Amino acid sequence: MVFGEKEGDPPMKKICAVITSRGNYAKLKSVIREIDKDPDMECQVVVGGSAVLHKYGDITPLLPRVDRSVHFLVEGGDLVSMTKSAGIVISEFSNVFESLKPDIVMIVGDRYETLPIAMTAAYMNIPIAHLEGGEVSGSVDESIRHAITKLAHIHFPATRGAAERIVRMGEDPELVFRVGSTSFDIIQEVPLNDLTPLMSTQCVTGVGPILSIQGAYLVVIQHPVTTEYEKNLDHINETIEAIKFLNMSTIWISPNDDAGSDGVSKGIRMFRESSKPDHIHFFKSLPIEVYAPLLKNAACIVGNSSVGIREAGFLGVPVVNIGTRQDGRERTESVVTVGYNAIDIACAIQDCFVCCRPKPNYLYGDGHSAEKIVNLLKNVIFPIQKRIAY
Repeated sequence: MVFGEKEGDPPMKKICAVITSRGNYAKLKSVIREIDKDPDMECQVVVGGSAVLHKYGDITPLLPRVDRSVHFLVEGGDLVSMTKSAGIVISEFSNVFESLKPDIVMIVGDRYETLPIAMTAAYMNIPIAHLEGGEVSGSVDESIRHAITKLAHIHFPATRGAAERIVRMGEDPELVFRVGSTSFDIIQEVPLNDLTPLMSTQCVTGVGPILSIQGAYLVVIQHPVTTEYEKNLDHINETIEAIKFLNMSTIWISPNDDAGSDGVSKGIRMFRESSKPDHIHFFKSLPIEVYAPLLKNAACIVGNSSVGIREAGFLGVPVVNIGTRQDGRERTESVVTVGYNAIDIACAIQDCFVCCRPKPNYLYGDGHSAEKIVNLLKNVIFPIQKRIAY
């Protein structure tokens, strides 16, 4: 069986876009929009996990529509609850795919729930399109990402290095397409110097004082590291001490739901309640349209999110990357990596103020990804039965 053959094709090609985190929304928004423009394609939007929970910033109100909403997240924030959640994913998504009958399932990156989604599609003979494979990083994400690559049928890596790694893993070079990071498509459409939406958002959501954002400010976003599960509380406390010492206006974004998130959230909550900082506003999440100007105008981005590697480089913003979560990921020289030590973190942030602001870098793309992806999904022919290519 070859996917994409003309004879017997359905009148419309159904692409199921799966969103399970706030980051997925930013990366799939432009692709969903491009699919919707094409009269020969239909986009099915499935949302689940932390993306539908108020605790992590429910993103469903931001979406034009939701075809299916899936609840699979087991509370706990530890290794067991994360593993159990992954098991529920297979059961729930088998029902979703049976109901929607997509022609292609489109997934992003390396989150723990993305692997069981890929497994479900593979077992049900549904081709898989994988965005942002082939990259190197720390945590268990590294293994998950490459496992998904071996299940996927067509690959849309962001960088040249990632594309080369996918080919070296035995994937067919003719089905590996370097397209860049899709979140840049939205970023380049946003008025990046306009912080008015951020000011308005502060008034209606988040916790903490309304910050004027007139001068230099920091953006902090630090996720748990699953392979350092028991140390996450200690690690976030070091970052907190650094931010306390600097006493700068700061926008702090809550961590994701990976194992160890309770430790990170506990540290932030204890700090917020005991110190009641007057220079920090805390958000659960922000839509990309508000987040992009916030990043662009920040004096520095602090933490361990991939946004410090991808989006910050595209926008030309200094980054202090903390710890091991992004180990090995391709990056520009605007990223300075430090360990989990408050003094080192604070000094690295201060150094950003004496260095020239970096120029925008296009290592991860140029902001024109979605159009390429949709054109390829529409026209490329590939077999449902995979073979190692070397």
